[in-house]
Amino acid sequence: MLLWCLFLMAAMMSSLRDVRVSSCDTNCADKPVFTPSSLVVKFGDPTSANCSVCELACVNNQYGWESPAGVTRKDGTTISWTVDSLTEWSVSSLCFYSDDAGHQCCTFLPVTVYQPPQKVSIRVVNLTGPMLEGRQYTLQCTVEHVAPVKDLRVTFYRGQTALGQPQSINSTVTKPVTQNFSVDISPGREEDGAQYWCEAKLELGPEGPKLPPVETSQNITVTVHYQPHLEGSSHPETIRVREGELLRLNCSAVANPPPTYTWTYPSGRREASHANVLTINSTTVSDGGKFTCSVVNLLGNVTKEFDVELQANPTGIIIGVVVAVVVIVALGLVAYYCYRQKWMGGCNTSHSAVPTED
Repeated sequence: MLLWCLFLMAAMMSSLRDVRVSSCDTNCADKPVFTPSSLVVKFGDPTSANCSVCELACVNNQYGWESPAGVTRKDGTTISWTVDSLTEWSVSSLCFYSDDAGHQCCTFLPVTVYQPPQKVSIRVVNLTGPMLEGRQYTLQCTVEHVAPVKDLRVTFYRGQTALGQPQSINSTVTKPVTQNFSVDISPGREEDGAQYWCEAKLELGPEGPKLPPVETSQNITVTVHYQPHLEGSSHPETIRVREGELLRLNCSAVANPPPTYTWTYPSGRREASHANVLTINSTTVSDGGKFTCSVVNLLGNVTKEFDVELQANPTGIIIGVVVAVVVIVALGLVAYYCYRQKWMGGCNTSHSAVPTED
């Protein structure tokens, strides 16, 4: 019978305690005050707080502190709460009192228990080879064993450039979870060889650590394949060169995989090469006209035309004039010589008999 009575008393006290917790007034005028007003604690670390229960209303009345962890110590109307190692993910702590009229007044202590990410990794979803220019791909950042996930902020980076704003999720889960975040990218040729990574940061507010817990992923370097792009203008160029001089036609282009170059001469002759510059050491008349450069790889091609205007070499003209003058002068001298010989009996091509003396 005695044991049964003790059991009923314990049940009644538990019932009264539950009523107190569930029905207490958090808006009363003389409510308990916590110092500090909230706690941010790393899982497994120690923590403590004080509660000033009230100024007047709780004197000679029932008051206390309720929490699933730690121990309390009363000093007048001040209650101290101490935990050597906080290993509860959901900590509901409150300080309360009941006045003479049975009115219950309480204040809850917000306690955030956090766990920095154990690992952060990044990958490209469903990619088995190089990226292609202009295609859309998804970067996925995986943050493992972090709490609380609602305070997590994840940022994607290309090099040192952030890709958009930090991402977060709205969740009431307090225990550690593994969470994925993603962002879509459409790389161009400028991103070939770029490095992508992600950063996971716990933003725990002013009550949290001065330096927020941060973990970063590894870097992944992407390869982007793209069709040829000319480095200069794609419009036809007019090249003027003198006959016999050096001719260089530049058809520089960027491409991945590396391209091949096919040169078409004015005569229609075609020549394949890995060189982006066509060199003719000494031009001739046949080198005047349109040259076409075709740059090709597996993803596409681009062409560029050159109009070559071949000009006469002034050195050759001068030499020709000199030779002509020399010939003319030589012929003039011969003619003059023959003219003089004619009058003097020379330059006579006929055979006349030599007069004999009687």
